[in-house]
Amino acid sequence: MEILRALENIRNPFFDELILLITRMEEQMIIIAVFCAIFWCINKRMAYVLGIVFFMSAILVQGMKIIFRVDRPWVYDPSFTTVPGAVGAATGYAFPSGHTQNAAAYLMPLGVMLNNKIVRIIMFGLALLVAFSRMYLGVHYLSDVLVSLIIVAVILWLAIKFYYNAPENNKTEALFPLIICAATIAIFAMVIIMNFAEVTEPAKLRDSVLAGGAAAGFAVGMFIEKKYINFSVKSKNVFMQILKLILGLAGTIGIMEGARILGSGLVADAIRYGLTTLWITAIYPLLIKRFLSVKGESCQKSSEKQA
Repeated sequence: MEILRALENIRNPFFDELILLITRMEEQMIIIAVFCAIFWCINKRMAYVLGIVFFMSAILVQGMKIIFRVDRPWVYDPSFTTVPGAVGAATGYAFPSGHTQNAAAYLMPLGVMLNNKIVRIIMFGLALLVAFSRMYLGVHYLSDVLVSLIIVAVILWLAIKFYYNAPENNKTEALFPLIICAATIAIFAMVIIMNFAEVTEPAKLRDSVLAGGAAAGFAVGMFIEKKYINFSVKSKNVFMQILKLILGLAGTIGIMEGARILGSGLVADAIRYGLTTLWITAIYPLLIKRFLSVKGESCQKSSEKQA
């Protein structure tokens, strides 16, 4: 708490608003837009690395949250204050930091794969800024953000070594969706047990369910796309690329919002997020291959890497 107390003492309205802006770099729609743009229009292999790092780290972080169940700083010490507007997004438990994991899981892989020193410094710097923002806002301890950064770094190293830099279509590629599916089953099992045993309230389990549902949809979609669809990211021109992205994002938002008809609750949330990532990774790619790809264009070699 000493670090958080020190940051509490230096807060002011200007920095409060600036830090609130920085912490929003991990917002859901920003991550979705970045992933979709890369996956549908630029480089599928790069996008798959982003997905592998994001969902594997998300499941691990969310699983650790409900296992350790560490209270937020203001719960641990009622005299401690947070920045107004920060508590609403600080759902679930404190350890590890989900916001830090979300931001680092797309910024750090981009920094590595874009293979540019300046870009790498910027991306890693932004990830560290988001981690710092969580402490400044008073919603996480130092241990929360450090563990999340370490988790992302380790999974990123594994994804780069055994997927991105590995020969295309080797046996290790199939391991990643299988591992994600296995981790999803494990986290759903923990949620079910904890919910029925009333270890914690359902609201504290929701983030784990969302991560599991989205990860399952990604893993299934990755398998289907690679084995049966294999679409090309190329289109006739820039206009068609922009149109492809706009239509796909519109469909993504439509599914996320339309699936609310399933109702509320943990099961409905899991299905909604699973359908969304399945749309992104398999259903819309099938439509791209059928209607929006260059006719006669073979799939872009997914081993191609960004310079």
